Amino acid sequence: MTAAAGQAVMVGLGSARNLPVVRIAAQEAAAHGRSLHLVHAFDWAAAFAADTVAAPRDEAEDLIARANDLARDVEPELTVTGEIVEGPRVPVLLRRSERAFLLAVGDGGMATCADCVPADAPAVQLAARASCPVLVVRREPPPQGPVLVGVDGSPSSNRALEWALECAGRRNARLLALRVTEQDEDDDEVTRQLTEVVGRYAGRHPEVPTECHTIRGDPGGVLVEQSRSAQVAMVAARGDEPGRGMLGAVAQSLLYHAPSPVIVVRGMTDTAAQGA
Repeated sequence: MTAAAGQAVMVGLGSARNLPVVRIAAQEAAAHGRSLHLVHAFDWAAAFAADTVAAPRDEAEDLIARANDLARDVEPELTVTGEIVEGPRVPVLLRRSERAFLLAVGDGGMATCADCVPADAPAVQLAARASCPVLVVRREPPPQGPVLVGVDGSPSSNRALEWALECAGRRNARLLALRVTEQDEDDDEVTRQLTEVVGRYAGRHPEVPTECHTIRGDPGGVLVEQSRSAQVAMVAARGDEPGRGMLGAVAQSLLYHAPSPVIVVRGMTDTAAQGA
């Protein structure tokens, strides 16, 4: 896993409802030794529909200022910058993600509204198309459980595993690596493979306690259930599903239904695992 040293953790600010995202993003930025960059996409169409054109712009500037203050309250030593960018939110954030270490956004309430999530929800579009990993933050704070990662043996899931180990180390948390098996798979062999790959990547992070488990069932459903006790769940954008689009079924299940924050790992350069 590689990322340019100067890349910041970026927060996509839509409205004041996104301020809880700033708190978690500030913690992530500090843990990774990164700066925090706040981005608000300014919609001129909405501005012209308001009573005065100046009011929406003033509200945008106030939102950036409030987010800045919150980030500094959470992490006083954190370098925080902000900008207001004219244009639709999703295209703006997709462009900015090309220079980001991590993009953090709110989920728009979709984890608590399973029957009313549009396919074009901004968080889903960003997780599917961003050039960096995407952190989707829930409205309720997560428990102080493990860092959960889904591993299916694909190169992209190995990148998610590497990211999860690094995050667990920075959070002083344990890692729970999960492989979901189907009926025709040999559980003992799958467990051996999972333990082997986790051991290879864990050699870089000997301080992180790790657990490996295999469970039979639907991968998305199992990971959603396990995420209920996790402080964050991580998954590759597509895993070993080459026939699907930019976002696989498991990633979609976690985005739509997991109560924990979710990091969809994408846009990273793979690196060879070092032996333990």
